[in-house]
Amino acid sequence: MSAVESTDVLIIGSGFGGAIAAYHLAAGGARVVVLERGPWLSAEEFEHDFKLGSSYTRAFDFVVGDGMSVLGGNCVGGGSVVYFATMPRAPRFVFERHGSLGRRMWPAAISRDSLEPWYDRVVEALPVTGQSWSQVPYAGGLWAAACAHAGRTANPVPSAIDVDSCTNCNWMMAGCRFDAKRSLLLNYLPAALAHGAQIRPLHEVQRLSRTGDGGYRVHYRIVDDEDYRILHDAGTIDAKIVVVAAGAGATPAILQRSEAELGAMPHAVGRYFSGNGERLNTAVFDEERVREVLGLDRGDGVAYEAYQIGRGPTVANWDRLDASLPEFERFSLEQLYFPPGLGTILAQTPGATQPRWFGTRKKDMLRDWRSWLTIFTMSEDDNEGVFGPPPETGNARRFSQQMLGHGPLRYRPSVNTQRGWDLSDREVKDILERDGLARVEPWTNDLIGAYTVHPLASCRIGDDPRTSALDGNHELRDHPGIFVTDGSAVPGALTVNPALTIAALAERAMPAIVRAARQRGVPVSYGAPAPDGSTAGRRAVLRLR
Repeated sequence: MSAVESTDVLIIGSGFGGAIAAYHLAAGGARVVVLERGPWLSAEEFEHDFKLGSSYTRAFDFVVGDGMSVLGGNCVGGGSVVYFATMPRAPRFVFERHGSLGRRMWPAAISRDSLEPWYDRVVEALPVTGQSWSQVPYAGGLWAAACAHAGRTANPVPSAIDVDSCTNCNWMMAGCRFDAKRSLLLNYLPAALAHGAQIRPLHEVQRLSRTGDGGYRVHYRIVDDEDYRILHDAGTIDAKIVVVAAGAGATPAILQRSEAELGAMPHAVGRYFSGNGERLNTAVFDEERVREVLGLDRGDGVAYEAYQIGRGPTVANWDRLDASLPEFERFSLEQLYFPPGLGTILAQTPGATQPRWFGTRKKDMLRDWRSWLTIFTMSEDDNEGVFGPPPETGNARRFSQQMLGHGPLRYRPSVNTQRGWDLSDREVKDILERDGLARVEPWTNDLIGAYTVHPLASCRIGDDPRTSALDGNHELRDHPGIFVTDGSAVPGALTVNPALTIAALAERAMPAIVRAARQRGVPVSYGAPAPDGSTAGRRAVLRLR
């Protein structure tokens, strides 16, 4: 390998923001290189265990911050490999949110209506489909029945899952062995490869610098494939356009480390972080009450005992996604599944004295594990997260061979955020503890503070340079030719799972990135069909150009 390579476009990260950019730019004729920090795993490598070195530790990045911990993907395909594939569109009111700014957070050019064609394109590409009630597994049915009993509504959620291929093994969080989950390994990334893009796993980008011709030099290290604390050879690649899509927990670190050579970053880089207002409650059900009150029976006399059967979130309660409610009081509630490990450790014992997350009462609670239900809140937080100085390398100081590290994020939930959490906790209790169905407690914050699996907004788009790192086209302010297309570009919490919105925004950013590449002499065009050749979404968005 030469000391300095060159390409037209260098993409950092291969999740939704990186994969979508890689496909469109490669299909348009640009030379594209994708650098991914994590390994490249195939379906047969997704293991159903928690051993060190299995897919469970290789594919995740769990970073403990000061008051907030972040769980994300660390592999080719990024978060799409470890996500639950739940793909709702953000409610209309989300795009009108003010947060604590006193003005609209989102760029004026973006609304739910203007984003619809881009949503459509992603839905076609993955694809995303609805589920019927007959396809909902036991845990979703239990949540729906409990909601109905409490006078609430419930809905099967749209998902990027081929339910006919799904085995309901409930290991999808660690990657799908059966290719039923529509990760980016099955659509955008192979399509990008077919058009000549290069994807290089175990390449961790450290910083950017400028080249003499107005382009950028990307500096990386090779990550050891067994011990992620070990970095091997260093290298550089020159590019005319750089797309940063390393994730909301890593993109700020790369840009902050680049300040010494690129010059000052926008004030909003590493600020206004959102955990998507996320919160988790665990319910332990009384099987007899489930049978008597809800009338449920699996067909063998068992009322439920099926927490481990299914496929992540399948049913949501959206009653509180009501634009007439005050901001910070709107949230969604989803049933989901966390495999043993993090979920069992952080679950608190209902009714026990402190500490509730370990001890003899917790041991008793674990005996009833099959009768659990985890309810996931996504609410409106206050963008209160701030990243301190970045570590010397990567996005965290790793203290484990794989997966675990300490990061520079500081998070203190505001009164606004806490109010939303308290309201959602009460709502979950009111639904599930009614008539003695279950006992409910939130997950503990004692160990790792708050937590999120959907980090957002650490380099957000906006119209106000004082409070947004990117303009409405996702270009980094004062650094032309650098674009950010991952979850860090989303302005704030979405109250629903954000993957579809992140992907739609990345699709929307592509025409502007193509125009910038042309201006820098890259012979590239825009207008590729969906990765499988479908054209309905392309026709819709081409009308917007």
